[in-house]
Amino acid sequence: MSDQRLTSQHTKLAIIGGIRAALLAGGNATKIELSQKLSISFPTISKFLTLMESKGEVVSVGLDSSSGGRRAERYSYNPNYMLGLAIILEKNETSYTVFNCLGDVIEQGSTDSILVEEVSHLITFIKSKKDLHPSIHTVSIGVPGAVDNGIAFYIQGYEHYQNVDVKQLVEDQLSIATVVENDMNAAVIGYMAQQKPSEDISLFYLYLGQNGPGAGIVVNGRIVRGKTFFSGEVQFIPQYNEQNFLEALTSEDDEATTTGHIDKRIDAISRLVGSVTSILNPHYFILCEEEVDTSMLQQITDRSAVYVPKEHLPLLAASNLKHDYLSGLQSLGLSVLMLQRIED
Repeated sequence: MSDQRLTSQHTKLAIIGGIRAALLAGGNATKIELSQKLSISFPTISKFLTLMESKGEVVSVGLDSSSGGRRAERYSYNPNYMLGLAIILEKNETSYTVFNCLGDVIEQGSTDSILVEEVSHLITFIKSKKDLHPSIHTVSIGVPGAVDNGIAFYIQGYEHYQNVDVKQLVEDQLSIATVVENDMNAAVIGYMAQQKPSEDISLFYLYLGQNGPGAGIVVNGRIVRGKTFFSGEVQFIPQYNEQNFLEALTSEDDEATTTGHIDKRIDAISRLVGSVTSILNPHYFILCEEEVDTSMLQQITDRSAVYVPKEHLPLLAASNLKHDYLSGLQSLGLSVLMLQRIED
């Protein structure tokens, strides 16, 4: 790798990010091991490790046993050197977690809903957490609406956030690297981070929701966002002569707890499974475990087979949405942390 390329800030960040990721994944390593793993010259690895050690980001954990020559020094990453803040903005409450570079939780909790307030309340909240944890270097924010590169542009019922560039606002006012993501996309990212499926996996994650149904979609291991970042807004999918998916779910013909109402919801979801199967043919169709039980899952599977041949149906499963959601936001935050500059 040439000296000229090393002067590039992008290249420096890539090297630093590679060292961070390698040490976090492996626990510890010597300079030689890092050089071989990252295909970066020994002098370059040595230079950056020395810099990172001087900042307290990397620590020496001792010398290897002697094999006749000079003993190599072994290094590990200080996971608390940088922290991330993940925030879930929901209708009824705001959930958050402060985590380190290993994903370990430093603090977690919930507070009143910030979505119903001016965006300035979000800034104040983030600042309060930064004051408590000065090592916070990134914030990842989940919102119940469509997001285009940090701009929440379809977030029904929350006019304070409509068409607001939340990412730019936080970065400008607090100088913290920020990621803003749609709630179901974040949930899908978290689900995959935990399950570690094969790279070519396709899945559909449905949430019936407090604000209407939404979905996260993965095709061949990649999030599908769509031409206008509107993918997953499944409430608009036509299902009956005069009803879309949302209207079918919220039919007022029966009380929500009656057998008739539940049967209509099962049929609406089953029709959606059939549509998704016909278009995407995914491996998995994930629902939220707080919205369906084992009996409903079986009924949806059976009813879906009425609309498409059973052998083509995805595996239906339930998962913990909030856990997946927070995990996804943490994963997004960790990706940003890996590419943070070393402070002067």
